[in-house]
Parts: sequence; C-alpha cells; structure tokens
Amino acid sequence: MDSIHIWVTYGLIALSVIGYALERWPIEAVAAASLSLFLLFFSAVPYVGPSGDRLTSAELLAGFADPALITVLSLLIVGQGLFATDAMARPAQMLMRVGGSVGAGAIILVLVSAAVLSAFLNNTPVVVIFIPILTMLATQRAVAPAHVFMPLSFLTILGGMTTLIGSSTNLLVAGVAARSGISIGFFDITMPGIVLAFVGGFYVIKIMPRMLKPREANGGRPIDAGGKQFLGEIDIDDAHPFVGLTSRAGLFPGLGELMPRMILRDGETILPPFDDVTLSPGDRLIVTASRKAFSKALSSGNLAIRTIDPTGELNLERTRKIGPDMVMAEAVVAPGSRYSGRTMQYSGLRTQFGITLFGLQRKSRMARSALSDIRLEPGDTLLLCGRQSSINALRGNHDLLLLEYSAQTVPQSAKAGIAASIFFAIVLMSASGVLPIEVLAVSGACLMVASGCLTIGEAARAVDRQILMLVGASIAAATALEQTGGASLLAEGLVGLLSAAPTPVILSGFFLLIAVLTNFLSNNATAVLFTPVALDLASRLGTSPDAFLACVIFAANASFATPIGYQTNLLVMGPGRYRFGDYIKAGLPLVVLVWLCFTFVAPFYYTL
Repeated sequence: MDSIHIWVTYGLIALSVIGYALERWPIEAVAAASLSLFLLFFSAVPYVGPSGDRLTSAELLAGFADPALITVLSLLIVGQGLFATDAMARPAQMLMRVGGSVGAGAIILVLVSAAVLSAFLNNTPVVVIFIPILTMLATQRAVAPAHVFMPLSFLTILGGMTTLIGSSTNLLVAGVAARSGISIGFFDITMPGIVLAFVGGFYVIKIMPRMLKPREANGGRPIDAGGKQFLGEIDIDDAHPFVGLTSRAGLFPGLGELMPRMILRDGETILPPFDDVTLSPGDRLIVTASRKAFSKALSSGNLAIRTIDPTGELNLERTRKIGPDMVMAEAVVAPGSRYSGRTMQYSGLRTQFGITLFGLQRKSRMARSALSDIRLEPGDTLLLCGRQSSINALRGNHDLLLLEYSAQTVPQSAKAGIAASIFFAIVLMSASGVLPIEVLAVSGACLMVASGCLTIGEAARAVDRQILMLVGASIAAATALEQTGGASLLAEGLVGLLSAAPTPVILSGFFLLIAVLTNFLSNNATAVLFTPVALDLASRLGTSPDAFLACVIFAANASFATPIGYQTNLLVMGPGRYRFGDYIKAGLPLVVLVWLCFTFVAPFYYTL
C-alpha cells in the first residue's frame, strides 16, 4: 500500500511539472488541478504512516498558511507601497549616476551589490530592497523587466552560498549537523562558494538575459510613458514653487522635464527663446512633456488647471493632495464625439465624470495656444486624471475611447517617507532577528494600507494569485513526498546505485539528486531531509563529512529551475512577468553549471 502512495505521488508531481512547463493553461489552474488530485487520492486511499498518523487533507492544505507564502505575499504589498509612492526614485537616481553613462552599468552595479549583501543578510529582504530600485532603473533605462529580476534572485542565491549566515538553508544544515557533534564555521564554505558564485554570476549577467523573452504588462501593449509628448498648461499662483524661476540660455532649467512652449502674461504671449524671463504669479505656462513628467508634477502639486464648476464659475484648481486611488489614463476623442468642437475648459468632463483633463496630444500639429482654449478634434489623445472609479466609468463610452492598459496610479510622493520608513524597519528588524520575517512582513503590509500609502484595492491587486496557488499546491506535493517516504526512497536508490563508485562520483551524484529535488520541494525541506543522509554517506565511505555537508548546502541552494524552489524566485515572478517555463529555460543551465563546477572543485578543495 505504501508503495502505491509513493508512486502516485511521483506521478502527480510529474504531471504537475509537465502542466507548468507546457504553458497551455494558467499556472493557477494547473496548481489547483494538482492540489485537487492530491486531495482526492489521499482521501480515497488514506495513507497511514509507521507511527499510525494519517496524512489528512488539513496537512495537504497547510501550505496556504505557510509562513513563507504569507511572507512573500505581504512583501509584495510592501513593495507595491514603495512603488506607488515613488519612495525608491532617489536611490535609483543615485545608482544611475554611479553606474555611469552606459545603460547597463547601474543595473549591473545593483545586481553585484545585491549578491555581496546576500552573503551577510537573508536573501529575502535583500531582494525586497532591490526590487523597487531595479524597477525604477529598468523603467528609466528602458530595460525589459525580464532581464533584471530573475538575475537579481539568482545572484542573491549565489551570494548566499558564500557564508554560513548567507541563507537559512545553510543555517539549517549547520543546525542538523550540530546535533551529531559536527560544527560548520562561518567561513568554512566561503572558498568553494565564491568559485560557484563567480562562475554562476558570469552566466547570470552575461548569458542568461539573452535567453529570457521580455513580456508586456497585463498581457497587452504597454503604454509608452516616456516618448509620447502632451501639451499641458500650468497656472502659476502666488504660492506656486515655480514663482521666481528665471530663464537661462533661452530655457528654464528649474522646470526639469517640462519643456516650455510659451507664456501667457496679461494678454501678452511670450514665445521661446526666453531671454531673461522670470515666472511671476498670474502667468499661464504652456508646456510639452511626457506622461511620466506630468505624473511627477501632479504628485508634487505643481499642476493647476482651470475648471468650470456646475454654476459656470471659473476656478483655479491646485492638485497638491493626491489620494492613493488617483489614476492617470489616456483616452481618444472618437469620430462624431459630442466633445468634438468643445474647448477643454468647457468640456464638462469634470462635472460629468469627476475627471480632470491635464494634457492633449494632437498628431497633426501641436497647437500654440492656451490649453483651456483649444477645441477638441476627433483623434486627439487626452491625458486624464481622476479616481479609479471615475476612470472606469469611461469604459464603454462612445465619445471618449479609453486606451486599454493606460490607467496607472499617480505616485504619492508625499507618502514616500512613510513607505520607506516602513520598509527599512522591516529590513532592519528582520536582519537583527528581533521578530520573525513573517510577522514583520504582515505588519508592514497592514501599515502600508493604514498609513494611506495604498488603498485596500491596490493591496489586494498586489497579491499574485499565481504565487498563492503555486506555493499552496507545491507544499501539498512536498508534504506527500516526505510523509510517504518518497524522498527517502530516492536517496536510498542513489546510495545503492553508486555504492561501488569513487567518492567524488558519489558526491557529484548526491549533489545532482539534491539539486533536482530542491526545485520541487522547498530548499529548507530538502536541506533538512538530506543532511542526515550526507552524514550517513560520509560515515559509510570513511571520509570527512565536510564535503558532503557542503554538498547539501550548495545543492539545496541550487533552486534555479523552478519558481517554487526558493522564496526569492517567487518574489520576482510577478515583477519580471515570468512564466514557469522561463525558470526551466534560464535556470536549468545554471543548475548544471553549478553542479559541474562543484564536481571539479570539491575533490581538490576537500582532498577526496
């Protein structure tokens, strides 16, 4: 009966992996199907262990309450809070300056920095630190997310192999070994670990990005926030930060990315080049800028727009306070639209939808007049801002066609300090061991919502359902594999198969077995499972256990071929827009490379 449970478990795991790799169905659907099959089988054919304990449905479903899963999902919410407030914009800009003028320079610097830090900090907070920084750098450098986030995860894993505290896996192996009276020192694995990290790092930085196919966000065409130019208007009042800015060499350096087209002052039009012109209260500054530049100006309160209230009175509306659900989107004036011929000032969008019109793009020509006086034409692209519900109200409108995937949250720069404080508190307290990472992550996610950095809706959208289902189903498979004895059977089979081989060959085969299993079990479970086996192997062969314990550490960390093998792989799956097959395609060669490297290095270093 026990053998039936083992072989059915093997079969269900194999079917799951095939389903993930084929990518014909959504990952969450395959995971749900896998989980349901495990539940059905172990309910219909119960498994009772040697101690008389039955493998229950509650144990198979326990993965959904696993601290690692809760930590990952909570940290995704924390990361979204950093992104929504632009909290990492300044660190990203500093790294860009340090990285030099070469586009990849700053990104490579960040990746190498993450690898070095991961040797002394837990890999998960290191990845959490660098995800928002790399998000900003990748956006500013026009680098595909797929080319930076998987390398981030893999390099932190490689860096974590170099010291005892670099990974929880290393500490678990040391803890199990200590029960047998064997001590692993802080730097005992450093030299072979550095060799593996260097060889693997070269592959990750130089070769792997070419193997990863960039994918578009939301499954559709991403909106170009950098190249498309909109015409906008800034009304300068007494309290405006632009008051007193003076032109230099015909331009206004203080305006940043906003390019002035003309200034309307007391009925007079001032056109470029602007010679010794100082901006004063009452000026109407007509500018062209990218959507991203308008978003920054909006979040900092530097935009003001003329609106007409329901009574017909003209108001000057400042936008200093941006709520957490404010969204910027683009819409096109449709042919035959009732808005055609109306001026932007009297369009009625504010009254009807609660939406403010901030910019206009006209492909035929860029008008040189006040934005509020321009009459709309079919084909005009409008830059709109309003609450998410107001933007959603435009869907299905036949007069204004909302561009798909154009809606993006306006960064809340005023909340950046709060978001950054929450984030660094999580990292510092986690590194110091004051509280468990899962407690800190959940608390941080709640604080992001409570402080107004995120809305409940934004926090809910940050939770990746693929990760939720994938981890839940994978932990069910790992539980079945461990409790039925399937994992032990594999280890015993390897010992029997290689019993007559030289010690280096046995060590290499042992590494390969662990490296395969760690990509389907958790790395920590694999480490705990195989450390006693490693000690037993070393005893049987009459050799020092150091090489076999190092083998378990390095092989259990070689979780590159699936997203479920290591927590950091799950963290970057969403930001990098990866599929299950991407990890196999890019990570499997790295597993083989690390295995071969260890196979050649270990006999010399440990004098086998």
